[in-house]
Amino acid sequence: MTSTIAALDRLDALRSALDGVALPLSIAGADAARDARGAAVRQIDDYVEPRLRHLDAPLLAVVGGSTGAGKSTLVNALIGVPVTRTGVIRPTTRQPILLHSPADAAWFGSTRILPGLARVTGVVREAPASRAGEEPDAAQIGSVVLVADDRVPRDLAILDAPDVDSIADENRLLAAQLLAAADLWLFSTTANRYADAVPWRLLDDAAARDITVGVVLNRVPAGAEGEVEADLRQMLELRGLGTAPVFVVTESPLDDRGMLPAAAVAEIRGWLAGIAGDRAERARIAGRTLAGAVGRLGVTARAIADARDEQVVTAADLRGTVDTAYDDAADRVGDATRDGVLLRGEVLARWQDFVGTSDVFRTIESWYSRTRDRVVAWFQGRPTPPVEVEHEIESGLHSVMVDEAGRAASDAWQRVRQSAVGRELTAGAGLAHPSPALSERASLLVRDWQLALMELITEQAAGKRTKARVMSLGLNVITVALMVVVFASTGGLTGGELAIAGGSAVVGQKLLETIFGEDAVRRLAAQARDDLDTRVRALMGAEAARWDALLTPVEQGASGDVLRDAAAELEAAMRAVATAPDAAGPDAARSDAAGSDAAGSDAASPAARSRALLPSELVEGEALDDAAPDAEAPLDGEADDVRELERGMPRERDAGQDR
Repeated sequence: MTSTIAALDRLDALRSALDGVALPLSIAGADAARDARGAAVRQIDDYVEPRLRHLDAPLLAVVGGSTGAGKSTLVNALIGVPVTRTGVIRPTTRQPILLHSPADAAWFGSTRILPGLARVTGVVREAPASRAGEEPDAAQIGSVVLVADDRVPRDLAILDAPDVDSIADENRLLAAQLLAAADLWLFSTTANRYADAVPWRLLDDAAARDITVGVVLNRVPAGAEGEVEADLRQMLELRGLGTAPVFVVTESPLDDRGMLPAAAVAEIRGWLAGIAGDRAERARIAGRTLAGAVGRLGVTARAIADARDEQVVTAADLRGTVDTAYDDAADRVGDATRDGVLLRGEVLARWQDFVGTSDVFRTIESWYSRTRDRVVAWFQGRPTPPVEVEHEIESGLHSVMVDEAGRAASDAWQRVRQSAVGRELTAGAGLAHPSPALSERASLLVRDWQLALMELITEQAAGKRTKARVMSLGLNVITVALMVVVFASTGGLTGGELAIAGGSAVVGQKLLETIFGEDAVRRLAAQARDDLDTRVRALMGAEAARWDALLTPVEQGASGDVLRDAAAELEAAMRAVATAPDAAGPDAARSDAAGSDAAGSDAASPAARSRALLPSELVEGEALDDAAPDAEAPLDGEADDVRELERGMPRERDAGQDR
């Protein structure tokens, strides 16, 4: 029992991983992966989880097949009365009809299986097959009609599904969902269409899942039975379904109710009744189908994991394209602050007016005195010279950052849209231009950087002498000098500009060295440049982050490795279920007759006979002491099916090897 609970936990983990996988990009194989993910989650909900949780629940036999394969006529013949509508108008079956014994009503009336389909209670009417069942209603496609009838054997329900190749998309999807929720298939085809591609796609899926399937070869002309059956059996053998029983229904006239002769389906009815009446066989079929479904889930999960990896790689490539464009922009801004470009024009002129560069200084101290006097005199003539220099620097740096961010936006947009995936991803997105707030953020960056430089200079001016020198010139003057030193590398200037900028740098650097010392100035300049570079990259990063709204949904969610690990852990848990020691004890061999004797009591209801076991209800594999006394029988009953599943699954693997 504990192994079953562990398997349920691992199944829930796989479902969560599948549900959390993001596959939004339209790359090759993405559509198929999304469909497979949806189908896998539905099958867990519709079949795997309820079957694993309730191993002794009645079997569900789904009658499926192509359009015109006579499924509804076959179902009516199996029951012996028209219960589902037949006709030549396609599609005939819109709502699936689920026929069950009244004793099994609680199993199928609840949402234990197919929880996404609403339940509608149907009745058997005294009407010919052309008017039997519910009126076809496309609006009711998301529901299943439950019909209870004593002629349906207990412990095995029959479901008439829509056509697998219906002209209505919703019918095809529903048919696939119902077949995935079946314990066994009764697949109907005809003598004219048994070699068509559609039936074989489904039969190949049955072989891959190792599901029990009975093939009905319907409407076979009299005298051709042997030849057609032999050909069909050979095809089944080649596709791994050689052990599937084949039932040949000879073409026969219908009676006035639209019914086949009872003898035409007697063999099929006997096969189903034999399964329904044999507890061990039901457990074997349930175990085989469950094991096959879990194995198929593992294959599907790994395929989806591969598709997920491709999505992540594609998103990473797109993000790399965007990041590279903005990183390049930050590099270009950095280059512009190193090659003297920002000291062109008005900045150079204002700086020259500010300090001059023509004197050759005899000593540092005398130079400092003259420079101080010159600065003071300049202040007296023009009260705010540092402000003008700062303004020019701010304006130049602001322009460079805005221009480069605009270039990066255009580059990133064009590069991403070179691929079909990028064009689809960016449809309707306004990312080809910088953000409206860029100019204001760039201005704020420059102001904040200048304030940071002032704080840096203040921290460096710790000594009294140094502080006095800073105060004598003014903090703004020293800050401007530091900015000039930072920007005065002359790689981008020529001719007269080169001489002027070079001289400006010398004046600024000598001024700072006189105050702080040579090593301190080098550290100040390096820190100032690093701080500016960090701020510029943050600004460009904020512009690049506008792409997060498109790329983050792709990057979030379960990874491919999470899916693979969840699939592997579920498979290991199912192997533990198959090989667990007998958990039922010596009284596990209760007879079906004992269950039948209790059929009329509430204690014998499906929920009582096999209620869901939760981890909180078990302690070391035993039921908690506070469980109701009459709950012991249901627990034992579920343990019986665990034992039968454990015994049945290894035999099925051996049988598969024999085939």
